[in-house]
Amino acid sequence: MVESALQILEKYWEYDSFKPLQEEIINSVLETRDTFALLPTGGGKSICFQVPALLKEGICIVISPLIALMQDQVQHLQQKDIKAIALPSGIPYAELDTLLDNCIYGNYKFLYLSPERLQQDIVKERLKQMNINLIAVDEAHCISQWGNDFRPSYKKIKILRELHPTVPMIALTASATTKVVDDIIAELDLFQPQVHRQSFFRSNLGYMVEHVADKNYKLTQILEKHPGTSIVYVRNRRASIELSDFLNANNITATYYHGGVDAKDKTKRFEQWMNEEIRVMVATNAFGMGIDKPNVRTVIHYNVPESIESYFQEAGRAGRDGEPSFAFLLKNQNDNARLNNQFIKVLPSVDGAKLVYRKLCNYFQISYGEGEQTSHDFNFNAFCKTYELNTLITYNTLQFLDRCGVIRFTQRFAKKSTVHMLVTGNHLLEFLRNNTQYELVIKAILRTYGGIFDEEVSINLPVLSSKIGIPETEIIQVLNKLQDSELLEFNHKTFDAEIIFLIPREDDHTINRIKHHLIEQNNSKIKKVEAILEFIDNTTICKSRLLLAYFGEQDTSDCGICSFCTSKNRNKATLDMRKIQEDIIRLLQEKKLSSRDLISKLEYPEKITLEVLREMNEHQLIIINHDNNYQLVKK
Repeated sequence: MVESALQILEKYWEYDSFKPLQEEIINSVLETRDTFALLPTGGGKSICFQVPALLKEGICIVISPLIALMQDQVQHLQQKDIKAIALPSGIPYAELDTLLDNCIYGNYKFLYLSPERLQQDIVKERLKQMNINLIAVDEAHCISQWGNDFRPSYKKIKILRELHPTVPMIALTASATTKVVDDIIAELDLFQPQVHRQSFFRSNLGYMVEHVADKNYKLTQILEKHPGTSIVYVRNRRASIELSDFLNANNITATYYHGGVDAKDKTKRFEQWMNEEIRVMVATNAFGMGIDKPNVRTVIHYNVPESIESYFQEAGRAGRDGEPSFAFLLKNQNDNARLNNQFIKVLPSVDGAKLVYRKLCNYFQISYGEGEQTSHDFNFNAFCKTYELNTLITYNTLQFLDRCGVIRFTQRFAKKSTVHMLVTGNHLLEFLRNNTQYELVIKAILRTYGGIFDEEVSINLPVLSSKIGIPETEIIQVLNKLQDSELLEFNHKTFDAEIIFLIPREDDHTINRIKHHLIEQNNSKIKKVEAILEFIDNTTICKSRLLLAYFGEQDTSDCGICSFCTSKNRNKATLDMRKIQEDIIRLLQEKKLSSRDLISKLEYPEKITLEVLREMNEHQLIIINHDNNYQLVKK
C-alpha cells in the first residue's frame, strides 16, 4: 500500500494533522513543481521537504549554511530511524569519498551539504550518480545580497539544476522581504514556482517597545507582571551571565546560554528551562535553533538587535500555543551609539580584509598558491595580539571570509583551559598568606568561577587577564607553578578555534574576487540597522503593522495589543491629571518614595506618571531629596 503524506507524518512525527500551509506545500512538491515556502518561525519548514522526500524513491539533497543546523536535523532524523547524513566542509578527502559512496548505494534518504561542498569536483561527480528526488534549499534568504545572512557560496547551488534539471526544488525561509523573495526565485532559477506565503501576523503576540532609563528595573517589572516562561536576549556572553545573576538575586529563577557554554551544560540548562525548573533563559542569539516550547509567555530583547529580521524571528518564539504573549524590546538613550559601535564601526573594509587574510596566511606559513583544504588549530586572541588587530573587526572579517568560502572558521568553545583545586579552602588560604605573589590570580579565579573545589571548571584566560590587569602569560605561569606544588590541576588549551583554508592562497586576488560582496554586505547591514531604529522610534503606527509592512504585507489593521495600540487610548488627554497629582500627594503624605515606588503603587502608565512628577517638581509641589526620593514641599 502506498503511504500518504498524513500517514508519514503520523508514523515518524506522531502528529495527526499538518500545520497551516504544510499540506499545500507538500502536495506542490509531490506534483514535482518548484516551490517556495515562506513560513514564520515555528511554522514547521523542515517537514515540508522531509515528508515528500520520504514518499518518493531516491535521496533528498538539503543545502544548509549552518553546520549546527545540519547536524541537529540529521540527529533528529536518525532518532526516527531515517537514514540521513551531513557533509559539512572540513571532512578529509578519503572519508568524503567513502561517505558519498554510501549515499549512492546505502539507501540514504537525506544528504545535507554546505553550499561550499558543491564546488568540489568529487561531490559534483557523485551527485550525478545519485537518484535525487528533491533539492531543498534551507535558509534560502542567504542567496540574496539583500538577505539577513548573505552567503555568496549559495550562488553555487544552481549547479544542481544543471546536474539534475528535472528534479524539483523547494526553497524555504522564515524571514524575507518582497525584494528578497524575488531575488531568491531568480538566483535559484525556480521555474514557475508555487509560492506559499503564510501571513506573519500573530493575533496573540503583542510587540512592546519600551523606552526606559533603567533596563534592569523594567525587566523585573515585566517578569513580575507577566508570569510564565521567558527568554531574555542579550548581545554578549558577559551580559548573559550578569543578567542571569541579577534575576536570581531578585528571586526570579534564571540561567544563561551562549556559544561558550560547553555541550553538557547547554543540554542541562535547556532541559531545565524546557521542564520549567528554571523560568528565564538569558541568552545570546546562539539560543535559537531547535527551540520548540509552545508556552513561552514573554521574549524580552534587553538590547536592540541588529535587524528587524533577527528581532522578528526571535520574538516569534513567544506564544506558539496561541495564548496571549508579549515580545518586549527595551531601548534607552545609549542604544543608538551602541548599535553604531557594535555593528557599523566594526564592518570590515576591503583593504582590512586583504590585510587580515594576508596575515592569516603568514601566521600559518601558507605559501602562495598552496594551503587548500589544510586545517589549523587557531588561537584568535593570540593572532590579534601578534599583528595588533582590532578583535571585533578581525572577527567580522573572518566570518565574512567563511561566508564567501575562502576559509572555514570554526570556533571551539568547549576547548578552554580548566582548573580544579585539589586542596581545601583553608589549606589554600594558608598557602596564599605565605605566597602573596599568587593571591590576586587565585582570588580572582575563586570569585569568578564556582564549583572549582568540586570538579574541573573551564576558565577564560583572556577575560581573567583583562579583569585583573595581569598579562595572560603571567596567569599561565602562576597556574603552572601551583600545579607543580600539587595545589591544583591546570589543563591549558592554546587554541580556541580552527581554520580550514578552502582555496589556495592568492592574497589580494582572493579578496578582489569577492570585494563587491563585502561592499554590498556593509551597505545592507547599515540599512538594516536604520530600519530597526526606525521601527523602534516610530510612535504613529501600530508595531505589528510596521513589521508586516517591512515584510511586504500592506493590507493590515491595528493589532490592538502592541505598545502603540495599548497606549493610543491612554494618552495624557484622556487622563485626569489632577487625580494623578492627588494620588501622588496622598502617597507622599505617608512617606517619602522613589519614582519606582510611585510607579509600582499607582495604576497609571509609567510615562505619564513620570511626566506628572516632573511637572509637580517644576511647580515646587514636591522635591527630590538627597536619597533620590520624592517628598512634599513643606508649606
